[in-house]
Amino acid sequence: MLGNMDLSVIVQRTLEKGPLIHAITNSITINDCANIILAGGGRPTMAESPEEVEEITACADALVLNLGNPSSSKVKAMLLAGKEANHKGIPVVFDPVGVGASRFRMEAATELLQQVQMSIIRGNTSELRCLAQGRRSTNGVDAEKGDVVTDQNLSEWVNLLRELSVRLRAVTVASGERDVITDGSRVCVLQNGHPMMGKITGSGCMLSALMGAYCGANSQDPFAVAVAACGVVGICGERAYRRIQGQGGGTGSFRVAFVDAVSQIREGNWEEELNFAYN
Repeated sequence: MLGNMDLSVIVQRTLEKGPLIHAITNSITINDCANIILAGGGRPTMAESPEEVEEITACADALVLNLGNPSSSKVKAMLLAGKEANHKGIPVVFDPVGVGASRFRMEAATELLQQVQMSIIRGNTSELRCLAQGRRSTNGVDAEKGDVVTDQNLSEWVNLLRELSVRLRAVTVASGERDVITDGSRVCVLQNGHPMMGKITGSGCMLSALMGAYCGANSQDPFAVAVAACGVVGICGERAYRRIQGQGGGTGSFRVAFVDAVSQIREGNWEEELNFAYN
């Protein structure tokens, strides 16, 4: 329970409703994103052709837009799907993967944010700083070491994300060792997870996809959805690591154990494992 938000209800409602989630994501993590949506209780569809995305989105309960591995065709598809989602009142989750890595990604993200109203924007700290300040990144799709959230700079990050949320009228989430979540008014910082999550491809993309699944069944409060998704992913990362310890498991085993943990999150009082650094 966070304030008056029962986060377990968000998870349970998603499992009961089985929302249809349209995800336009990247070819590197498309399978991971589809599987995590299924594990969270949703039903994924991964259409990305501009000729059909409006029809697919119109039937969905939520839309996830992931900027990883972009192309002109995919950006066009995202714009068409995003506008259709807005027209139908369908929540949109945006993951600006590597937005500061190239001019093309930055221009695509800017156009998407100008033409599509997002419900949640989730990225790593460098991606969110780029959106807030227009600063390019030299570290590809990974967060730069200087952008890690610490005790000393936490208030700076909270203020930056609050301002970004107000400007974009969306919940913003900077995920990492600490997940900073805000809607411009409410703020939550979670400190769950395990370092091995950074050793597998797609942990951030999967978080965004899970947010989409939860949004599809709980569109009334995207802030609570973001907190629940960050909490579940962090806790499942910890559970997955404990599961492979002593079994000689590495990153491959961890990846499988992580998806297993998400699919089993309904079991037990998982909220008791949340580690709040600020709320």
